Amino acid sequence: MLAAPLLLFAVGAAQAVSIDLVPVGNAGNTNDATGYGRVDQPYLIGKYEITNAQWRDFLTAKASVSDPYGLYNTNMAGLYGGIDRRWSVDHDVYTAKGGDANWDNRPVNYVSFWDAARFCNWLQNGQGSGDTETGAYINIGNQSTFARQSGAKYFIPTENEWYKAAYYDPGKPGGAGYWDYPTKSNAPPINTLLTPDPGNHANYWDYHGTGNGGYTMGGPYYSTVVGDFENSASPYGTFDQGGNLWEWNETAFDYSSRGMRGGDWFYRFDALARTRYYYYDPVYEGHDVGDVGFRVASVPEPGSITLIVSGAIAGLIWWRRRR
Repeated sequence: MLAAPLLLFAVGAAQAVSIDLVPVGNAGNTNDATGYGRVDQPYLIGKYEITNAQWRDFLTAKASVSDPYGLYNTNMAGLYGGIDRRWSVDHDVYTAKGGDANWDNRPVNYVSFWDAARFCNWLQNGQGSGDTETGAYINIGNQSTFARQSGAKYFIPTENEWYKAAYYDPGKPGGAGYWDYPTKSNAPPINTLLTPDPGNHANYWDYHGTGNGGYTMGGPYYSTVVGDFENSASPYGTFDQGGNLWEWNETAFDYSSRGMRGGDWFYRFDALARTRYYYYDPVYEGHDVGDVGFRVASVPEPGSITLIVSGAIAGLIWWRRRR
């Protein structure tokens, strides 16, 4: 495993919204049989999905007086959301739904691809009053001309970046390769939430299940707190890349769609597998139950690339010695 803490705090420590990031090294890895997973440079990716609390801070900064881009979906105050909005004197106030702080660290639901890109621009521009329409990305809302900029520090991971972080394992027994599930396993995860987490567990709907109607969590939350499955991380140390909510990726599938992976609490285990993917119109914000969120990725600080490479070499030497 790479030296994550050295990078994690260096990237977001001074931000009002702090994003925990883990390094993904082993640049130039091979694709798997599906043709996905190769990334030619080291990068960082969110350890967790973006949460209700983080999105609420974004709304407070950019959608309190007006919300021209519809960053707040009214379903966020509904059965499957976690953010209330109320008017106070001359501005909107955003709070945990029902005053229940248990919503804060669950993934934000009902977020379109375009609004995820706006969040990245806001991070790129220093948060606060930072612009949402330029920065990491340009031409938000235009599927043909939308593009990540060369100086982007925060961005939505491409399909390959998302896929590698979820499934690729440079220390996989028998040689570097891909697991079938993002819990470092070729066996489907179990959908129960236990303390302590025994590993290879995730939040999805088990149609053979009993308690909670086959759901991991059941009402009122359905989604689990990010990182609750503390021993079910991917090889690089990300959590919930399988289950909880579908996650946007940056890759365009055609003139009208963007990619989405990982399954959610409303789908079966097979949606978590590396062979499954979906794509939707980037304005999509989820069905009635809500089923879509995202995580962000980033680039290492210049001095950190050496640490990533050194960590990868050390990991390879350790793996060879184990053999």
